[in-house]
Amino acid sequence: MKTINEIQEEVIEEFSDFDDWMDKYQLLIDLGNEQEPLDAKYKTEQNLIEGCQSRVWLQADLVDGKVVFQAESDALIVKGIVTLLMRVLSGHTPDEILASDLHFIDAIGLREHLSPTRSNGLLAMVKQMRMYALAFKTKGA
Repeated sequence: MKTINEIQEEVIEEFSDFDDWMDKYQLLIDLGNEQEPLDAKYKTEQNLIEGCQSRVWLQADLVDGKVVFQAESDALIVKGIVTLLMRVLSGHTPDEILASDLHFIDAIGLREHLSPTRSNGLLAMVKQMRMYALAFKTKGA
């Protein structure tokens, strides 16, 4: 299993293939489109992330000590962003998630190229994923 940092490096490398932000947006959209649709039973009010302009549902489960995330959004770019976050964080222990520094967000230029509302949404997604990790850690302690 790759570490969170190793996966971040892969993501940074993939995005560094493109100079143009339109191409990077397209990559995000493609990533989102490849994502399995979220099971309808998880599309609940409770799983909606607050602070996102578009609707984002995030489901987290603890499987064999590792947090597994599933998510979906009704906005293409946002779906791509949450797909990236899942790729980096899903399948790791709560401790690994809580200790991670998600430097890839700035390294690929995501934060500076998102509108302020999208940027806030991105931070809300990260915060929610960390909160799930913390909740699982506290429960498991």
